[in-house]
Amino acid sequence: MSAQACLVAGGLMVLGSGGWSAQPDRASSGSGEPLVPAAEQPAKPWRPTIEDRLRIQFLSEACLRFLAGCQVTASDGTRLYTPDGKAHYQALWTRDFAYMVESAGDLMPPAQVEACIRYLLRGQRTDGAVPDRVRPDGVPVYAAGSEEHPLGEPNLDNPQFLVIAVDGHLRRLEKRRQETLFRQWAAQLDLGLDYLPRSEAGLIQNDPERPHSPYGFTDTVGKTGELFLESILYWTACKRMLFWHKEIGQRVKAKDYQQRADAIENAIRVLWDDAAGAFLAATVDCRQVDIWGNAYALYVGFPLGPRRARIQQFLAANYERYVWRGQVRHLLKGEYWQRLLTPVERERYQNGAYWATASGWVMLALAERDPKLAHRMFVDLVSDLQTEGICECVNEGYRQLESYVVSAANPLAAARRLYGFRRPGTHGR
Repeated sequence: MSAQACLVAGGLMVLGSGGWSAQPDRASSGSGEPLVPAAEQPAKPWRPTIEDRLRIQFLSEACLRFLAGCQVTASDGTRLYTPDGKAHYQALWTRDFAYMVESAGDLMPPAQVEACIRYLLRGQRTDGAVPDRVRPDGVPVYAAGSEEHPLGEPNLDNPQFLVIAVDGHLRRLEKRRQETLFRQWAAQLDLGLDYLPRSEAGLIQNDPERPHSPYGFTDTVGKTGELFLESILYWTACKRMLFWHKEIGQRVKAKDYQQRADAIENAIRVLWDDAAGAFLAATVDCRQVDIWGNAYALYVGFPLGPRRARIQQFLAANYERYVWRGQVRHLLKGEYWQRLLTPVERERYQNGAYWATASGWVMLALAERDPKLAHRMFVDLVSDLQTEGICECVNEGYRQLESYVVSAANPLAAARRLYGFRRPGTHGR
């Protein structure tokens, strides 16, 4: 390739008289709609500098390297995508795999993605519980923590992430194959979403007396009552199921999922903290402002009305209180989860460390209100990943588990959106 062109994930960068620009890959949905709904897109894609292009290229190359290095072979021959390239997490984790497929699925062979989805589906319980992970020997595990001492009941995000993985995969296939696979998998996906406990208002609910482990990146945290991020995950899963049920002509099921999504939109205000200008993580234990949850709600285009601007203002005004080297704390600095399902040292792991998993969500949330701050975050993040390593989570004097796939994949997906790149091979929406 010449010095005047460089291939980056999501498109070809071409140097012309006006500088570097993105050449569309011409992939589109069958309906002509953009891959990302309009509510999720920045008002105008950023024009990348040469340095920005190199940052995106770094993330893309890191993803390719990690996706190759994180694989292990299951006893049935399935190639499993584990969360890291260091053999720490030796299993196919549902949520990590879903993030990989959604954020960087075009860098993964479709046949291997499909095989992993089938591997997870085979582990689903008859009551609908979806595995937290499935081991290489085919044994499913439903709750976070060790198998001998699980952290509560099955996680409250496993079914949603299975839907996200399926949706991400289907969008990269031709229409006939999409419909064939969704018809095969729909009943199990429906059963998984039906398994989750919901309040009368329709929000995901966690019993304080017998709690489930919640969202997996807070699986040590005892969030109880009605939950925010887990409900947003349920909402986006319902919207995706609504779309695919419509595609195969299942109007009754599609209507049911629309009603579930509408219920969440109507009920979510119970978690709003008007004084803070942001949503709380839960209504009983851990009534604390959830940084990740607020950013993720914006990322997936959850309808927030005037609260959208309030959240963007909160994230911008408090930036220094939850971001370090471009990576993101779950709570504001100096705050720690009020209830844990297992002891976690303060300023470590899920109780005060900073993660790149959520960095892209925050970048996109900031981009509309304060693009300079969002760009600074992108620069700081990539600089840290390049010089110090791509880790699961970090803090001053602390870096845990290098070669963590999602820490490269999720920021890559956000950067592609910020700069207007489409992902090649996308046909579903």
